[in-house]
Amino acid sequence: MLLRVISATTGTQGRPLRIVGVLRRHYSKIYASADKAVEDIQAGSTVLFGGFGLCGIPEKLIDAIADNKSINRLTAVSNNAGIDGIGLGKLLNTRQIKRMVSSYVGENKEFARQYLGGELELELVPQGTLAEKIRAGGAGIPAFFTATGFGTAIQHGGTPIKYGENGMAAIEAAPREVREFNGRNFLMEQSITGDFALIKAWKADELGNLVFRESANNFNGPMATAARTTVVEVEEIVPVGALRPGEIHVPGIHVHRIVENRECRKRIEKLTVRAADESETELAPAMQKRIRIIKRAAREFKDGMYANLGIGMPMLASNYIEPGITVHLQSENGILGLGPFPTAENADADLINAGKETVTVLPGGSFFSSDTSFAMIRGSRLDLTILGAMEVSQTGDLANWIIPKKMVKGMVGAMDLVSAASTRVVVTMDHCSKNGEPKILKQCALPLTGLACVNRIITDKCVFDVVPGRGLLLRELAFGVSVDDVRRTTGCDFEVDPDASETY
Repeated sequence: MLLRVISATTGTQGRPLRIVGVLRRHYSKIYASADKAVEDIQAGSTVLFGGFGLCGIPEKLIDAIADNKSINRLTAVSNNAGIDGIGLGKLLNTRQIKRMVSSYVGENKEFARQYLGGELELELVPQGTLAEKIRAGGAGIPAFFTATGFGTAIQHGGTPIKYGENGMAAIEAAPREVREFNGRNFLMEQSITGDFALIKAWKADELGNLVFRESANNFNGPMATAARTTVVEVEEIVPVGALRPGEIHVPGIHVHRIVENRECRKRIEKLTVRAADESETELAPAMQKRIRIIKRAAREFKDGMYANLGIGMPMLASNYIEPGITVHLQSENGILGLGPFPTAENADADLINAGKETVTVLPGGSFFSSDTSFAMIRGSRLDLTILGAMEVSQTGDLANWIIPKKMVKGMVGAMDLVSAASTRVVVTMDHCSKNGEPKILKQCALPLTGLACVNRIITDKCVFDVVPGRGLLLRELAFGVSVDDVRRTTGCDFEVDPDASETY
């Protein structure tokens, strides 16, 4: 509520001078219920939903929307949509979302089904670009340039946002403007703001100052700043002064409504714990092959290196870091200093990696928001990133995020990671697909993640280096594999290093 105050003073000629000021009357930001806090969200609104996977999601606020069917036809901006029936998955089930703006579909089968079936619009955005779109929107910056996505479908457009009844694209993504800066190509991306932001925090005081816990900052921090009305669900409301100024992550100026939820359900999407010692000879053959690849990949680590490990097989490389070597592992969702998987009793729903797995953090580690995380990535603060792949070309093009009309996972942070100018990119992958087809090709057949971005390829058969202007150079062989074996199973020509030998 606004209070208008009129005061009179004497002007320069002795005449009264009227000065009109506007003061904001104190009002409570605390709402008694989630239902009340969201009841004025209009149909067709753009709503930013905080969280990463199931970590840090405003579940009580989402439930309140699900119970109010007049809140529908939403454009939901979120890194992902939870899982089937949980988090935003609940709003997909109730058909209250018209369009998702996300970086990841992931394991949400209903999300993928609705999109591929033409029932849901989906605008896929690289994770770092999504975080920066939101941060920039909150900062009043209408657009920015990024190298992420150059040479891919993000630049060229045409990716289906909505499928029609005939299985063809009814709505397609628009191409991006390209501009060159300092000899590199960049895409222009427009920022994102919302009518509402629904976020989750650990603590809030009565003024709306927020504190997040561990990796639950993620997208919640930047989203708090980027909406006309920010509604925050918190585990505890504390008196003004109870939070030290230095521990506040989001100042109260950004927060309009607070709902307390002391009994929040903290779900763990992928409970991952330290396995008991197990002989590698007891593992299934497919896992033994993966371990061979990952052990070789672990030799890429150097002492003091900052590195990011992709979802799945690359993440296993951290288990094989040589003794005496310190590697600082970064996770896109806002962690630096990842440690090993926890024991079962120490698993924490607020402490997950980019693969939604429970993790620990080593002494000296830190937590931060998703936009800060990708500033590190795009700014080439990382020395190394190890990623998986569906296909790699002889010139180092990478494809790992979508099979059109069949499988859509999303690009998550991969496009951002491979666009960093000075970060070394190593790919770990099976040499052939399950049906024996080569995955290393003259040209990628699948939509690209990055153009000429891969430096090294490590497979179950060999190690290739990508040499600019020349193509692939075979550096090493796996034990029991010959050069002829590699030639028969590789979909392009390559050179052989005279010193190439069996090394792993």
